[in-house]
Order: sequence, then C-alpha cells, then structure tokens
Amino acid sequence: MPNWGQLAFQDAASPVMLQLISFHDHALLVLTLVLTVVGYAMVVLMFNKYLNRYILEAQTVETVWTILPALILLVLALPSLRILYVTDEVSQPSITVKTIGHQWYWSYEYTDFLNVEMDSYMTPTDDLMPGDYRLLEVDNRMVVPMKLEVRMLITAADVIHSWTIPALGVKVDAVPGRLNQIGFTTMQPGIFYGQCSEICGANHSFMPIVVEAINTSSFMKWITNFNK
Repeated sequence: MPNWGQLAFQDAASPVMLQLISFHDHALLVLTLVLTVVGYAMVVLMFNKYLNRYILEAQTVETVWTILPALILLVLALPSLRILYVTDEVSQPSITVKTIGHQWYWSYEYTDFLNVEMDSYMTPTDDLMPGDYRLLEVDNRMVVPMKLEVRMLITAADVIHSWTIPALGVKVDAVPGRLNQIGFTTMQPGIFYGQCSEICGANHSFMPIVVEAINTSSFMKWITNFNK
C-alpha cells in the first residue's frame, strides 16, 4: 500500500514490478545526466563573452550530438523492450483465474476447479472493520498461491474496465467480447490492492480489486472449503 503523499512506486511484490522499478530508476538516471549536460551547456553559452563570426560550420560537434542521443535512446530502448516481452509472457502457469468486469464489481472463476466462482463487491463504509481501508476492501478477495505463476484471463460483460494491481505490475484492459491474458508471480505473502483503471461509468471509483497471496497449503485448504 502507498503512504499519504508518496511519490514513488509501491514496494514491488512480483519480479516484473521489481524490473519496472529498476528500469524507472535507470531512465531517471539517464534523464538527470542529460539535463545536467544540457543545462551546463546553456549556462556556458549564455555567459560566454567570446565570439567568432568566421565560424560557418562545426561538423565534429554535429556528429557528436547526432550519435550520442542515438546511443542514449538505445540504452533506454533495449531494457524497455525486454521488460515489455517479460510482462506479456505466460510460460508455465500453475493456476488459471478468469476475472470478468461488471458495472460495478468483479467476478472471479477458478477454471482449474469445479464450481469455484465468486463476485467481489466493495465493502460499504458502514461494514468496515478497524484497520480496513475505505473504498479498497471487498467482501470476497481473490486468493492465489504465492511463488507460483498465476495466469489471468480478463474480460468484461458490459463496458471496458481495467484490472490493475500496482504492487504486482499488472494492468490489463477488460474488453467485452475479448479475452486478454497476463501472468504474474507473487514473491511474498500479503494483501495487494488495486482499482479499476478505466473510466467505466458512475461507480467507476467503487469497484476495487484485492488479491491475497498465501502459501500453497493454505490455498488448497481455502479451495477445498470454498463450497462447504
């Protein structure tokens, strides 16, 4: 969960989010170096008292400021493309969960098990327990086993929604008539919060997402006792 006034990313809870944060720091470092060099050059030119009206061209300088930006863009593009392909890759999922966006709640189906499906509505403010987060708690959390790859199949029943968990680095559009896929692995147990990130109507702000990551044995007990 982010803190009040937090400007940085949430703490990473998946390998993909960890790489995204590393790439963000890498890009900011490059940006800081570029701004420093450009700012220094501007200051030097503004306060330079020397002139040479006979200079008509500077091929060396033009070559440098053409090749150097190209190399900088290459340094940014290669890790960005790598993370892009890692994000879309679903190699060997251990469990598949299908989520359907509705106006205005989410429904989940554990397709590897029989009759394991549920609707997830936001918990009203009057029903919150001490320590719960207003507008983020739900009556039925999506439970997944940690350290195992989870494949998400995401769609919508009415309008476009977006299933988003910032701590896991997951953001996928839920489009009616289309089945989108993404995979993630939680590195640690915990409760991770998200919200619909696509404006979908009057109650868009009231359809939160809660993912609870637990160990494998606890997950199997939860699945076994789900319909009891």
